[in-house]
Amino acid sequence: MSNENPTDNLANTEPAAAPTRRKMLGTLAAAGALLGLNATSSAATTTKKEPEPPAAAPPPTPDALVSMARLRNYKCRRSSSWDRTGGNADFIPLDAGTAATLLDVKGPGVITHIWFTINSDDHMHLKNLVLRAWWDGESSPSIEAPIGDFYGLMLGDYFVYQSALLVVAPMKALNAYFQMPFDTAAKITISNEGKVRTNNLYYAIDYTTVSALPANLGRFHAQYRQAAPCKKSVDTSGKNLNGTDNYVFLEAAGRGHFVGVTHGVLQNADGWFGEGDDMFFIDGDAQPTINGTGTEDYYNGAWDFYGNAFANLRQGAPYIVDPERTGGRYCLFRWHTESFITFDKSIKVTIEHGHANDRADDFYSVAYWYQTEPHAEFPPLAPPEARVPKVIMSS
Repeated sequence: MSNENPTDNLANTEPAAAPTRRKMLGTLAAAGALLGLNATSSAATTTKKEPEPPAAAPPPTPDALVSMARLRNYKCRRSSSWDRTGGNADFIPLDAGTAATLLDVKGPGVITHIWFTINSDDHMHLKNLVLRAWWDGESSPSIEAPIGDFYGLMLGDYFVYQSALLVVAPMKALNAYFQMPFDTAAKITISNEGKVRTNNLYYAIDYTTVSALPANLGRFHAQYRQAAPCKKSVDTSGKNLNGTDNYVFLEAAGRGHFVGVTHGVLQNADGWFGEGDDMFFIDGDAQPTINGTGTEDYYNGAWDFYGNAFANLRQGAPYIVDPERTGGRYCLFRWHTESFITFDKSIKVTIEHGHANDRADDFYSVAYWYQTEPHAEFPPLAPPEARVPKVIMSS
């Protein structure tokens, strides 16, 4: 009998057998891998590959992000009172009863800014100097207003305020930022209808020239009106559903949109003048298409402004003196830049003077709008002496 342990034999024989088994298993694995690759390759040669979908276009860059950087193709120009000798007398004088042409150019183009500052011994020069403008060779002006009223200084006094379209900056600097397109020509004049020479009239009119205007552009208009005093209604019922005896800011025919208004009030009696509703009559509507709730509400204030002057981008009462008293003075403005008031055939913009027109205060206004030409004839401009605000005691 052998003295060897059986387990010793197993230990001695395993190392020799193991490499053989591992080699065989490795050979089988390699063969399987080769067979797998061949199968994949074979499938690829028999199955048509679907085309890749086109890559999605990247979203466009938001216009607001690059609008200031976009290159422009217009040319900037200016007509101003600069001293043609090269000196520092950068103004023109304007004698009483004379007019000066400030701009006379051929189009197409767009006026973008009009600036004035004035030195005059005439304490009512804001009422006596009249601004006029004509577009494309028209026979009657599309702008006609005393220069102070055009800039919201309705009562002949200067005050500082800021809004989206009109700004009066220190000291007596008048700025307008309405866009005023013209296709073939633009002409702007100023007339001294007072009795005192204007010693120094400084002005700058910034405009652009373009190769062509886009289609569907209205022309800018500004019209002065006044009622000094307003006519008190004879109807004492306290009811007003159709605008009878309302003060009229604007009555126009054609297609266009109303931009807004500047409005001056001189009180001829004690009390709050502003219970009057604004009423818009559009495209021939007999009843108000748009009806407001009170004067201070139309100017986007409330509760008679509590006597507080204010001015924002779209609305304000930047000038309030002695409110709710005889001789009280207000200057107000409202811009409908959030949604212009559109009309296809006609528009009539009105406001009550007091509730149901029960007051007879002095009203002065300039309406601003765009429309197709030709425009309706403007009402005759009141003579200079009638434009000067004065208290007329009401009965």
